[in-house]
Amino acid sequence: MITNILLVIVGFALLIKCADFFVDGAASLAKHLRVPATVIGLTIVAFGTSSPELAVSVQAHLSGNTDMLVGNIVGSSIINIFLIIGISALIAPMRTKNHVVRQELPILLLITAGFAVMFLDKLLDGSPDNLISRTDGVMLVLVFSIFLYYLLGIIHGKRAVRKQEDIKAKFGVPVSVVAIIGGLAGIILGSNLVVDHASSIALTLGLSQKIIAVTIVSIGTSLPELITSVMAAKKGEPALALGNIIGSNIFNICMALGLPVIIFGSVSLASFSIIDVVYMILSVLTLLFFAATKRTISRKEGVVLVLLFLSYYVWSMV
Repeated sequence: MITNILLVIVGFALLIKCADFFVDGAASLAKHLRVPATVIGLTIVAFGTSSPELAVSVQAHLSGNTDMLVGNIVGSSIINIFLIIGISALIAPMRTKNHVVRQELPILLLITAGFAVMFLDKLLDGSPDNLISRTDGVMLVLVFSIFLYYLLGIIHGKRAVRKQEDIKAKFGVPVSVVAIIGGLAGIILGSNLVVDHASSIALTLGLSQKIIAVTIVSIGTSLPELITSVMAAKKGEPALALGNIIGSNIFNICMALGLPVIIFGSVSLASFSIIDVVYMILSVLTLLFFAATKRTISRKEGVVLVLLFLSYYVWSMV
């Protein structure tokens, strides 16, 4: 137990330091490429920080623990918005761009709603069980491909608009790339230390697999997003922080869930209730509402998000 606790502490320390380099590198690269920080957050940062969720999903499916797979996706989606955006807003109010409110957040809402429909097989077509099938997985991956095409269009258009801007980046391009790769490697290593040893502590305490999945594992695999977004908020990069969360949730639902289901087969949703789905949709709707009002997520709204996070986990533990 003591060894596990010490390794969890080491993992957190590694996460914090490496996230500092990762954020600086990503912000610098955005300026050199002359694309908005939001786009870098939606792509490089989001997909990189979501790699632990993908790794956990594949491992969970291979070991036959599909509750861990689905619980990780559900829990991470809720944590990313309620907890991570909430804490980031508490550190510094987050200004939101018009295109985030009008385009990226509605896309996330549609994808989350589509995922929620997959929990309703019994209700919609009288199936004996609620399942995410290979067909569902293919649909999720196709949606992600469309999202990537949309991002490429943004990159092409914004680079043309911004090509005359002055570059005021902390790092040059080579150092930025090294900071991103090295920082991400450290973030993933740190998150693995936290997840593995925190899960060992939880098993020792006798917690169920679903509880471990939607709490310790999902919080652990969301640590890259948490540390990256908090660091971005502290460094005055709210677009990077918000883009990270939107992109991460889209990647988690479409790829961290869709790919393992396509490769290894369908998964059951029997252990999950309508409350899990309601909280997922509520998280996106709340974020969209807060982002649209005055184009800022304030500290007071950050408090509301954190309280909603706590309410979900109180319900989960009952």
